[in-house]
Amino acid sequence: MSTSEHGRNGSSVTMRDVAKVAGVSVATVSHVVNDKAGVRIGEDARRRVHEAVIELGYRPNALAKTLSQGTSRFIGLVADAIATTPFAGQIIHGAQDEAWKHGYVLLVANTDGNEAAENEAIAMMLEHQVHGILYSTWFHREIQVPEALHQTDTVLVDCFAAGNVLPAVVPDEEQGGRTATEELLAAGHRRIAFINTTTPSPAQTGRLAGYRSALEAAGVDFDESLVFPAAPEQEGGYAATSAILESKATAVFCHNDRVAMGLYDGLREHGLRIPEDVAVMGFDNQDVIAAHLRPTLSTVALPHYELGAAGVRLLLGLEPAPESGPQLIACPPIRRHSI
Repeated sequence: MSTSEHGRNGSSVTMRDVAKVAGVSVATVSHVVNDKAGVRIGEDARRRVHEAVIELGYRPNALAKTLSQGTSRFIGLVADAIATTPFAGQIIHGAQDEAWKHGYVLLVANTDGNEAAENEAIAMMLEHQVHGILYSTWFHREIQVPEALHQTDTVLVDCFAAGNVLPAVVPDEEQGGRTATEELLAAGHRRIAFINTTTPSPAQTGRLAGYRSALEAAGVDFDESLVFPAAPEQEGGYAATSAILESKATAVFCHNDRVAMGLYDGLREHGLRIPEDVAVMGFDNQDVIAAHLRPTLSTVALPHYELGAAGVRLLLGLEPAPESGPQLIACPPIRRHSI
C-alpha cells in the first residue's frame, strides 16, 4: 500500500525513505512533493527533501498523483483490537457504512496495541494522503495521543485525550447507567443492587453516577451497601451472588453482560428464578451472551456502530464537535426477558 515508485537501484522507494534521508516527517515530504498550497515549510527543509528525492530516485506513482492536493477519498481507521473483538467490531462497520455514504473508502489497520505497528500504520496512511484518521480503542478510556496523529485531521473514537486536544466520540456511560436502573425501577423494583467493576475507568464512575441519579429521581435513597465491587468478568458476578442475596435486593444492575452471566449461574445454584425471584439487567449488549442466556438478558447497548458512524461525520465536518469534552453517544436499552 506504500505510496512509492522504483528508485535508480530498482528497489521500491517510499516517502518514508525520503523523510529519513531528509530528516523530516512523512507529512513534510508529502507536502513538498505534491507542492501543497498553504503549508508553511522552511526553505532548508524543502531543499533537503528535494535533494533526498534526487538522491534516492523517488518518483510518486499514479496513486499518489490522484491523492495530491488533498483529493484523497480515503479515511484511515487505526484501532488497537476492535477488529478482533466481536461486539466492538461494529465500530468498523459503522465507520465503513458512513464513509461509503459520503463517497469515501475506509482503510483499517488493527495494531493489537503494538506501538511500532501503530506508528507504521499512521505513517502509511499519511503517505496515502488520507482525508483524516479515526483512532479507536476497544473499550472506553483516556489515551495518550500518538504524536503523528497531529499531522492530519483526527477524531478519537471510544476514547479521549486529556484537555480535549482532539475531537472525540464516546458512549454516554452515565446516561447508560441511569437507563439501566430506570428499567428496573419501571418494573416495580426499589431495592436494586449494582455490581460495579473494580477497574478504574469512565464506565466505572459513569455507570455508578447514572445508577445514583435514577434512584434519586425516583425518590429512592442511595444505599452504598447495595453497591458490590467485582471483577468485570463472569467470575465476578458469580462471586457476588451470596452477598447480593444477603442484601435482600430484588433486582441487580450488572456492570456488564459477562458479570450478569456469572450472576445467572450463582442464582441458579441457590435455586432462584430470573426474573421471578431476582431481576437482572446487564450492560454492553454482547449478543453472543445476552441473546443466548436463558432467560434472555435485558441490557443496555454500547453504541459501537453509531460511535464509528459519528466519528466519520465529525471528521468530514458534517457535524460540529462539542466545544468542551467529547461528543456523547446514547446507550439504548435492549429489552428481553430477565426483568
